[in-house]
Amino acid sequence: MKELHILIIEDDVPLAKSLQLFLSEIAQTTISNDGFEGQMLGEEGIYDLVVLDLMLPQISGYDILKHWRTENHLSMPVLILTAKDTLDDKVHGFELGADDYLTKPFHREELLLRVKALLKRSGHLGSDNQLTVGPFTVNLSNRTVAVKTTPLELNGKEFDLLVYFIQNPDTIITKDQIFDRLWGFESETAISVVEVYMSNLRKKIKKATSLQPIKTLRNVGYMFETEELD
Repeated sequence: MKELHILIIEDDVPLAKSLQLFLSEIAQTTISNDGFEGQMLGEEGIYDLVVLDLMLPQISGYDILKHWRTENHLSMPVLILTAKDTLDDKVHGFELGADDYLTKPFHREELLLRVKALLKRSGHLGSDNQLTVGPFTVNLSNRTVAVKTTPLELNGKEFDLLVYFIQNPDTIITKDQIFDRLWGFESETAISVVEVYMSNLRKKIKKATSLQPIKTLRNVGYMFETEELD
């Protein structure tokens, strides 16, 4: 399930590293210990879920969440993890667009269950670690893809690319988002590699299915169109 990406915004460094340790069982994780940095990372739009503290240096978690929802119109699930435990705190968090709210101290098992529930609800984690869109069924555990009953043989990054599209159907995804998601912000690889893998993925899908659901939106990005699968 390493195709999932979780952003952890928490200024308590030992706690952030602890969260990273056990959440890495189900996803790739990125840590930010600073409010402004965390907000900017979230704005990249490449994360499937965010674990957000409220009391952060420079900018509060409330302000970050409000900015994401009202200014950036980001819809990724956000789980607030905080010591602020009054009813007013919780109500305010949900009013700003939080999807869940868990107070410290917490049980690791409960946090993991809540994270998985949010990922399933948002369509980023399917039952039995499978994702299904139209005739495409992706098994995240053994990294296999089937179109109806026909296997679709994909190599490493090709598989990751298809998963990213299937997790975000009918959503515009930019070339920069794909690059940051699959290769990482600090990669020295040229961004043109995205076009290479996109071409390979399209050819394999076309050859196996006669379908071409991945559309190019000129100067904007790409979209996995589900209406092409009917």
